[in-house]
Amino acid sequence: MKKIKVTLVKSAIDRPERQKLTLKALGLNKLNSSKEVEATDQILGMIRKVDHLVKVEELA
Repeated sequence: MKKIKVTLVKSAIDRPERQKLTLKALGLNKLNSSKEVEATDQILGMIRKVDHLVKVEELA
């Protein structure tokens, strides 16, 4: 599977609880924190829900 790097670039303050829980499930809790994850369908769906808060990079 491909790996991607997800970075939290906007705060989760004043966001719906579901978006906060999605960020927590991705392992992103502080601003500018990053996580390398496998690009599964479940992870890509989670990223799609919070794409306005995160930056996604493909890893080689």
